[in-house]
Amino acid sequence: MESQERSANRIAVQPLKRLIWQLGLPMVVSMILQAVYNIVDTVFVINMGEDGVAGNLALTYVFPIQLLMIAVGVGTGIGINALLAKNLGEGDAEGAARTAGNGIFLAVCLYAAFLLFGFFGAEWFVRLQANGNEQVIEMGTVYLRICCVFSFGSIGYAVYERFLQSTGKTAYSTAAQITGALLNIVLDYVFIYPCGRGIAGAAWATVIGQIASLGIAMALHYGLNREIDGSPRYIRPRGGVMLQIYRIGASAAIMQALLSVMMFGMNLILGLAQNAEVLTGSFGIYYKIMQFALFAFFGLSNTIITVLSFNYAMQDRSRVRQTIFWGIVDSLVVAVVITVLFEIFASPLAALFAMASGEAGEEIKSVVVTAVRIAAIGYVFMAFSVAVQGVLQAFRYAVRPLVISLLRLVVVVLPVAWLFTLSANAVDTVWWSLVIAEVVTAAVSAGILVDVYRRKVRPMEGSPAPRG
Repeated sequence: MESQERSANRIAVQPLKRLIWQLGLPMVVSMILQAVYNIVDTVFVINMGEDGVAGNLALTYVFPIQLLMIAVGVGTGIGINALLAKNLGEGDAEGAARTAGNGIFLAVCLYAAFLLFGFFGAEWFVRLQANGNEQVIEMGTVYLRICCVFSFGSIGYAVYERFLQSTGKTAYSTAAQITGALLNIVLDYVFIYPCGRGIAGAAWATVIGQIASLGIAMALHYGLNREIDGSPRYIRPRGGVMLQIYRIGASAAIMQALLSVMMFGMNLILGLAQNAEVLTGSFGIYYKIMQFALFAFFGLSNTIITVLSFNYAMQDRSRVRQTIFWGIVDSLVVAVVITVLFEIFASPLAALFAMASGEAGEEIKSVVVTAVRIAAIGYVFMAFSVAVQGVLQAFRYAVRPLVISLLRLVVVVLPVAWLFTLSANAVDTVWWSLVIAEVVTAAVSAGILVDVYRRKVRPMEGSPAPRG
């Protein structure tokens, strides 16, 4: 009976070329919508008038913590997703229920940590970067405190989303995410302009949208996810289950958290350059625009993790090979499309951030256009590296995907960016550091992938692939 249930799971039987798109597109949309929250806030805030440029700087300085929040939620979710896929692939219903229950327990613990940081660490963190600009410090503290104190929406959704994705119900998780993102857009306008709440209004719009997404995802999980027993008794913490979640999830969380480290490091480096405020503000905007590309690649990488984990657990060598091939090919296709769109629409994208912010906003717009057009050259290399990370995580490697992230986000980009800031025309050249980092990392990722294929996939050649 269990074998029949496994065979009925479309992850086990559906053609991979079609399956990765069917599962991947909702995940891509879901991940991109993570970026919508931050970019929409920035668009509305920078166009507040005379306070817009200061508001954009405030959002740039708090963004590393928002990235960290996403990192721990997504990283934990990836660990949950990989373990759930393994449980379901093996027909272990009890194990799947324990994994889900411990995922909820971990979400509560993570929320408690951000709650405390919101009360006691928000101002300190903004002040570290703001060079004594009290207006920016005040605005950043207000925004960050609200986002941290009410972060249970963001963290909780990251977990419940994975419950739906692990059973192939990606469309439901995407519907929940879309609802929250649309609500955020509407409330951003209402709270910032008619209600006059300024940057605090942007923060409230964000957390309300996240909480709405969580509520919908919970309702869909408990109402439709029959494959996972949602009984509260499984929330009891089990050290062994949490350890298994974080064998994959910890490295994934650290990899995502390195986005926060990179953002924080770049803020400090650019703050030392000539035209520091223009460079820092422009980088903050560019990085949020770039997240549309990066999160799309993460969505496909997460699809690779789900499908590859399931079929590797079943020791289906043919589907393992196909998953790796199509996962990487599809990631590259998406990267080419995004690169072309960014090159074409760099100016209109940047114009969103200069509609009402005066001369300073126009200067920032010009720099953002340059940043987008240069950095987009590296997106194909970025997509390849992120796809390889998904393969490595599905095979339950922890260190190797972390090495890839360290290269992309710290080891190469920060020293090279610092060198570029020493030049007189840093506003035009510093963005090449992002391209250089992607090219170097992709070359290393290719070598790692070849070695892992030899170790993990080739030994399966002589063994029969179990079916039913």
